[in-house]
Amino acid sequence: MPELPEVESVASGLRTWAAGRRVTGVRVFDPRILGTTSNRTIAAGAVEEFTELLTGREIAAVERRGKFLWLPLAPERGPWRPGRAVDPSGPPLALSVHLGMSGQFRVHTPADPLHRHTRAVLDLAGPGPAEADPAAPPTELRFLDQRIFGHLGVEPLVPDPHRPGAQPDGTAGLVPGSAAHIAPDPLEPGFDLEAVGRRIQRKRTALKVALLDQTTVSGIGNIYADEALFAAGIHPLAPAGSTRISRIRAVLAAADAVMRSSLEQGGTSFDALYVHVNGDSGYFARSLQVYGRTGRPCPRCGTPITRLTVGGRSSHVCPACQRPPRRARIG
Repeated sequence: MPELPEVESVASGLRTWAAGRRVTGVRVFDPRILGTTSNRTIAAGAVEEFTELLTGREIAAVERRGKFLWLPLAPERGPWRPGRAVDPSGPPLALSVHLGMSGQFRVHTPADPLHRHTRAVLDLAGPGPAEADPAAPPTELRFLDQRIFGHLGVEPLVPDPHRPGAQPDGTAGLVPGSAAHIAPDPLEPGFDLEAVGRRIQRKRTALKVALLDQTTVSGIGNIYADEALFAAGIHPLAPAGSTRISRIRAVLAAADAVMRSSLEQGGTSFDALYVHVNGDSGYFARSLQVYGRTGRPCPRCGTPITRLTVGGRSSHVCPACQRPPRRARIG
């Protein structure tokens, strides 16, 4: 599953190729992507409503929190009238996106053949990237999803319960309702490492389980949790409640560092299920220290990396550099 650096890499590509452009057409080839992982029952008329809400709207920006993406839509101009899809006096709307296990956005021209896993296409008009040829054909933003665990939707934006009021850039904090429960992530401006560390310390779970709780801190998925714990020299089964706050801060700082390093390399690609909007892969997999390296020597001490299960997730550790706790509660 794409984690925070991978989703931020996608967001960066969308800021280049989609922000400031107008959606002139929408085609949904598989209505299942309008549902969610837990609800694949698609209401009658969902495709028509999705198409009406997007067609003619300008993509104002591209935002991300953890693994959630949303593309705020510029307000419609002019008074509402019968038959108009959106009431301008209503709440602001956004195209909300979750990539799931295998969701991808890919930029194409209309002449490019459709991939067999293409689930929806947005036709974009207006200025593209500065480096693009002004005479280039219109852009198609295609959503591919092999396993159909991702989803798209148009939903109202609501006040951010985690960061109410004005933000450091002077804007009001708004998030999609479906992402309102998601906590801020380490790469967000103003991330309060101390406060998050204290919340983790109040958890009655293993430390890795607490790191994966997206309502406490978002964006730290399985890969980067393993890498951060290794960097901090802490075992994933260490009880969060009895871990010193200085060590929890060290893990959060390591998570920040390892995810920023991954972002510089375009994220982690293990296969074709994660690529950037231009089709390129990320290269951070070459820099992983423990994740997926079972039986291989620890890059620090040479001890073979071992694999165990924590909270139902595979975890990779160096048993010498990350000493297991004497007593651990997995939770």
